Amino acid sequence: MSRPFAAGVRAVTFDVGGTLIEPWPSVGHLYAEGAQAVLGERLEPGLLNERFAAAWRAAHRVPGTFNYTTADWAAIVRSTFEGLTPKAAAPELFQALWERFTEPDAWHVFPDVRPCLESLAAAGIRLAALSNWDERLGPLLQRLDLARHFEVIVVSAEAGAHKPSPEIFAHAAHRLRLAPADLLHVGDSAREDAEAARACGWSSLLLRRGRCTGQPLDQLSSLAELPGRLGIS
Repeated sequence: MSRPFAAGVRAVTFDVGGTLIEPWPSVGHLYAEGAQAVLGERLEPGLLNERFAAAWRAAHRVPGTFNYTTADWAAIVRSTFEGLTPKAAAPELFQALWERFTEPDAWHVFPDVRPCLESLAAAGIRLAALSNWDERLGPLLQRLDLARHFEVIVVSAEAGAHKPSPEIFAHAAHRLRLAPADLLHVGDSAREDAEAARACGWSSLLLRRGRCTGQPLDQLSSLAELPGRLGIS
C-alpha cells in the first residue's frame, strides 16, 4: 500500500522527460523532419510515433537492457524506421536525430514547471533533477534555462545506474548529503519514479497530468499543486 509523502521535506528531485519537458511537437514529427532532411523521404509523423512507442516498449521489456548509450538509441531509431525506408540504419540519419534532440526547440517545457521550481526555491527547498537519460541532458537543461534551478543533476548514464535501481537514488542522496527521509521524488512513472523512490525510503508523488481523480495523497495532476502539498502558500 502506498503512503503519502512526509512533512519536513528538505529537497525535491524531479524526473525530466514527461515531468518537466516533452519532445515537441512529438518524437514522430522530429523523426519525420530528420528523414526528410537526411534521406529526402516523407514519412507520416503519426506512424513514426506509433513505431517509436513500439520500439521503446520492446527495448524496455527486459529491465536493465536499455542503458541510454548511443548504441541503444541507434537501435531505437533503426527499429522505428525499419520497413519504412531501406536506409533505416543509415549512420547519418541517426547522427542527425541525435543532434536534433540536443536543441531546445525540440522540447516543450510544461507551463507549470518554472512557477513550481521558483516557488519551492523561494521557500528554501533544495532542488535536483534525477533522470534516466544520456550525457545530452545537462547541456540540454542549460539551453532550456532549467539547469540553474537545480543544485544537482543526476543523469543515469553518468551515474552508472538507472531508475528503478536503488543505486541511482542512493547516488542522488549522497550528492545532496541528505537522508532518504529528507527527500521527495516527483515523476510520471509509477514503477521508475514513485514506487522506486518509496522502496528507498524516500517520499514520492506520481505526476499524472490531467489524469488524477479524487486528489489521491500520493499523486499530482499538475506541478502547480506541489508547493501547496509541501505547505508552501
